Amino acid sequence: MNPKHRLTSISMMVLLAGFIIAGCSTEKHGEVMISESFAEQVVETMEEKFGSEHGERISAGVAQVRSLWRKKDGSKDDFRKFCLNYFVADAEELDKTFQRFEHIFEQVNGIFTELSRELSWHIDVNTGPMFPVDNLIANLSPASHLDEDLFVSKIAFAVLLNFERHTLQEMLENGPEWTRRQWAEARLAGMFEERVPAEVSRKIHEAYVKGDSYINNYNIYMGNLLDEDGETLFPADLKLISHWGLRDELKSQYKVEDGLPRQEMIYKVMKRIITQEIPEDVIDNPDVQWAVYSNEVKGKNADNSPEPNTRYQTLLNAFHAQQAADPYYPTYENYIDRSFNKYREIPEDTVRNLFVTLLSSDEFKAAGELVKKHLERDLQPFDIWYTGFRTGMDYPEEKLDKIVQEKYQTVDDFEKDIPNILVDLGFSYDTAEFLSSKIEVDPARGAGHAMGAGRRSDKAHLRTRVPDEGMNYKGYNIAIHELGHNVEQVFTLNRIDHTLLEGVPNTAFTEAFAFVFQARDLDLLGLDEEEANAKHMMALTQLWSVCEIAGVSLVDMGVWNWMYDHPEATPEELKQATIAIAKDIWNQYYAPVFGVKDSPILGIYSHMIDYPLYLPNYPVGHIIQFQIENYIEDKNLAEEMERMCQLGSITPNYWMQQAIGSPISVKPLLKSAGKALQEI
Repeated sequence: MNPKHRLTSISMMVLLAGFIIAGCSTEKHGEVMISESFAEQVVETMEEKFGSEHGERISAGVAQVRSLWRKKDGSKDDFRKFCLNYFVADAEELDKTFQRFEHIFEQVNGIFTELSRELSWHIDVNTGPMFPVDNLIANLSPASHLDEDLFVSKIAFAVLLNFERHTLQEMLENGPEWTRRQWAEARLAGMFEERVPAEVSRKIHEAYVKGDSYINNYNIYMGNLLDEDGETLFPADLKLISHWGLRDELKSQYKVEDGLPRQEMIYKVMKRIITQEIPEDVIDNPDVQWAVYSNEVKGKNADNSPEPNTRYQTLLNAFHAQQAADPYYPTYENYIDRSFNKYREIPEDTVRNLFVTLLSSDEFKAAGELVKKHLERDLQPFDIWYTGFRTGMDYPEEKLDKIVQEKYQTVDDFEKDIPNILVDLGFSYDTAEFLSSKIEVDPARGAGHAMGAGRRSDKAHLRTRVPDEGMNYKGYNIAIHELGHNVEQVFTLNRIDHTLLEGVPNTAFTEAFAFVFQARDLDLLGLDEEEANAKHMMALTQLWSVCEIAGVSLVDMGVWNWMYDHPEATPEELKQATIAIAKDIWNQYYAPVFGVKDSPILGIYSHMIDYPLYLPNYPVGHIIQFQIENYIEDKNLAEEMERMCQLGSITPNYWMQQAIGSPISVKPLLKSAGKALQEI
């Protein structure tokens, strides 16, 4: 090590050791306080000290630090001293500095991930009755101060001084020529594009926790629902969460001859939730009956008062929390812009065009005619969840439930069987044992989800619902989906060359792997699904599924654009706008296929409320899944998945090119679906 740079190295370690206890501030976004002329003087001084051969790095680093340096960070002289003391010119020291950062950010991210998981444990995991204090605990967000702490402690500035940020356009144009190390450096510097105050981050966290709690406890006791004749249609002990449980129960009714009345009742329940006509008294309440069609509540102390637009107030809370963060993202206009260009790295218009291409296709219309023929009746809006293309789904739900319950009485039973499941999917015994050692299964309070680890010493967590009588098929199907997420999460953290490249390009890619697993759920139960897995049937199943969720995603996108156009909207106004947007998209793309106008059904998804703008990940994930399935048709799923996961969080289309040799496209799905329709 060059002795003249020793101060830099020692100071770096002091910064890394001390940032957690550093102070924080909620100062509003301020103007750049270091003038351009002064920054140029600093650059000249640094070039004199370190050599003109470092001029390009010095100029870039000083400009990056200047862009986020605020008055509270120190004077002009402090700025100058910082740049002189913390710039690393020596190549060997720069390499070791990079390693320091990579290691410490893995640990910090991992520790805060683990802490967040523990704080939200009782609202996410079914540990019995919830107590009021559980929501208070979950609202605690220690990491909300982290970003500001990293700036106050100057760690963020040390990163920006030594490693270059790149715009999305630069990554798209130059990324294919970068080394893996260059990609890792780009992701390191990209952590500090903005400076969001801790108070703003905390309020976003609180809004999301409240939304999650609201949705996790939005259960309907189906055995207490009455039809127009005052009769019950569902088992007495059936409790379903909205929307996931309601949707999956509706799907299951395609397998029985008399399922239509139950599907129509579920559809009515969904519409009442969307319009907020649902009586508040029937939500998560086993002690009253609900005459769904007349909308009357029956029982002791029954109350017919509707839910007071809580659904839309919850969404508005998330909107206002994200809106408050907008001023602190200088290169992104708003949360919509961040969601697509920062987090997905796919522009909103590109995503929208993918969906519109599918929904406007002749193949979608022809598939609708085929569904109508299969059902031998006119289509109804809830037929967006038709499952008949996958003929293996003809197995009665009761049979599937019995098979699953015999295998998995508890989540522990499922966890113990994960190595066998993975071997059945093609993973080697050693790899299956390794993966399963990194996955823990918990009983979900909500519908289910996967939570990855943040550091390699921790485990990923799989959550799914398990009734007292044992896991049912719905819970198993969700568990296999979440297992796909977990396997991706374990691979992309533990078998990646740089932990700064942990993960996949965006959430749609992990959804794609989850869909790949989920599509094999019946095979894993030992059921014959040869016909169901025929390529043409898979194409039609995929087309129908992606067209369903594409419309829902367009509603989600449309609602967020509407909220930004109407930032002072009331919950009632947002409700009316959401219904109007849902109907408009339905009429534009679905009415020509279904022959029914003005359905609001696309507004039912719970993700709209507790995971804002998450929904577009699903249809993009389905599109990617189909492309992956095509690619691995004659290959080993396990080997290819591990290889793909080791690509890490590079840009989406570059990942696709390296993974399967082509960019994200709907053309393969439409081509296969068109061929299938011709054959049928």
